[in-house]
Amino acid sequence: MMQNNRKFHSGLTLIEMVVTMTIATFLVLVVGVLLVSGQHCWQQTYNSAHKQIKQDAQAVMIRFGSMGRKANRLNYVLYNVGGSTFTPAAPHTHNPEEVVYGNAVEFRYWDKELQAGDPYNLMDVTKTATAYALFYFDGKKLKVDYGAYPPGGVPSGGGQRNASGVTTILADNVTPDPNGAFSHTTVSGVGQGSVRINVTITDAEHPTDSIKVMTATMMRNIWPR
Repeated sequence: MMQNNRKFHSGLTLIEMVVTMTIATFLVLVVGVLLVSGQHCWQQTYNSAHKQIKQDAQAVMIRFGSMGRKANRLNYVLYNVGGSTFTPAAPHTHNPEEVVYGNAVEFRYWDKELQAGDPYNLMDVTKTATAYALFYFDGKKLKVDYGAYPPGGVPSGGGQRNASGVTTILADNVTPDPNGAFSHTTVSGVGQGSVRINVTITDAEHPTDSIKVMTATMMRNIWPR
């Protein structure tokens, strides 16, 4: 009887090896593309959330809101600005109720705490604030000045801004609403203590990218009552 002496060897043929390497390479490429795409999407999301105009918009809303909330409702002023002269914004009609616009607003508030013995005379009805925050425009920059009150950021009745205060740039490339950056509602010529801001912040590097900031702050403090 004849015996079959052929032996079968386990292993991969050259074709099988080439096919396996091709599939492995394809899978590596797919994973690489997914990783790069994910990184790109994450970077876009991060940049979108942390771009400068968004940080500026947030800073404007936080600063404007916080200053307004602690200000004296009976002692704030909206201004129209011509050159370097600030003029209190007044109603233009004889209507009992009117929305008045301006491009600057001065909040007046207390930066001292009421203590035993009242060393700062805070209970004095003639002392309606101890500090001020003046929001205004310098070209395309939205700024805020802080200082002691009195004298305040602008003299009583209007005039030149008190330039001795500390100036902070809140945002650059800011455009006010055509009617005015700030507004409030007056009843019989008296402001009701809610001031609104309406501005647009534009990305300096991408002029088509902008954020519109529209918010309001309600003054909660009234003194003297």
